[in-house]
Amino acid sequence: MPTNHDPDTPDAPDSTASDHAADSTTLDPRDVDYETPVERFGAAELTDDHLARFPQPPHPMLRRGVFYAGRDVDALLDACESEAPLSVVTGVGPSGPMHLGHVLPFYVAKWLQAATGAHVYLPLSDDEKYLTRDLSLADVRWYTRENLRDLLAVGFDPERTRIVVDTADADVVYPLATALSKHLTPATVEAVYGAPDSAGAGFYPAVQATHLLLPQFVRGPHTTTVPIAVDQDPHVRLARDLAAKERFDVEKPGALLARFLPALDGPGKMSTTSGDGAPTIALTDDRETVHEKVARYAYSGGQSSVAAHREHGGDPEVDVAFRYLRAFFEPDDATVERLARDYRSGDLLTGELKAYAADRIADFLDAHRARRPSDADLDAALAPYRLTDRERERALAAVGLGPDLSTAAGEH
Repeated sequence: MPTNHDPDTPDAPDSTASDHAADSTTLDPRDVDYETPVERFGAAELTDDHLARFPQPPHPMLRRGVFYAGRDVDALLDACESEAPLSVVTGVGPSGPMHLGHVLPFYVAKWLQAATGAHVYLPLSDDEKYLTRDLSLADVRWYTRENLRDLLAVGFDPERTRIVVDTADADVVYPLATALSKHLTPATVEAVYGAPDSAGAGFYPAVQATHLLLPQFVRGPHTTTVPIAVDQDPHVRLARDLAAKERFDVEKPGALLARFLPALDGPGKMSTTSGDGAPTIALTDDRETVHEKVARYAYSGGQSSVAAHREHGGDPEVDVAFRYLRAFFEPDDATVERLARDYRSGDLLTGELKAYAADRIADFLDAHRARRPSDADLDAALAPYRLTDRERERALAAVGLGPDLSTAAGEH
């Protein structure tokens, strides 16, 4: 069992998680502390040796350092190499339309699934968004349906993917969360999440832990990894703490931790629900809208005039259009290097770089939208991704319950 000095124990004052509890947003607040999870809480930086063991070639967000650290990465890579059972969990909190920062971890999860045959679990924390945002249940349900359309557009294998919505799958989520909540102390919950504003918010950490342990409740103990933005790491530590108590037949979930991408205007975290700063690039934006947003709002690393830029060149490290390309939207490494070189030399102007980035982003969104089911088709499209009756029974049996009001075989 972890002690107060165990790096997985989430009881330090600065471990408080953001309020996007199941939200895999990856957009840049400049004051994010990337080092604390590594230096104080037991995460490990990804190394060249790690990258060499991932399916080749590694995803651009791995080989270009967007995902920079992890937990139990060697166990993940062992499973990749041995074809042992592997699950990937990453979710979203449906408080608004999804944007680029939300969707990138899902494409990493899809890549892992395609490369390794991993099972993917996608929880949607609609209950938490109702409890922590000024939204009605009907509002949250609407955003849930919109987010589901985007998740289906990613193209996961329905045979190896399960989508769980907390309120719609409460027959499984609530009993599991109840079982886990008995082993969460108020002090631990407050250290991770802060003082809850309601009884529901106080219970939610057990639901969050249910998300991360659900693959093992369904399929038995096996390697599980969670690709998420770094500010979500406390949720993983909480679930690892529960797993370490050995009350349940589960292993600690691992994680892949991502740096934040920049908001279009540079400093400040892009948020679906904020009216401040530059707009987000929504997954439903058409090509014209993407070009307009990038041209108008994307922070530039160029000079104040064309003449100055030709003479002195630009700085791609701070240029938002370049950083989007390097992170994900330009798949060819040689092209990324050429763009950086030409921008530094002044041969490539800021407007040209922005136009190129907007085209690549729009290409991605065109393909994404083409796979996005209509709202009328959503329920039928979602059906193959729901937990089966047998999977629900196995999950409940992991905490001693059977279907309806029965107990699991051999219990009591």
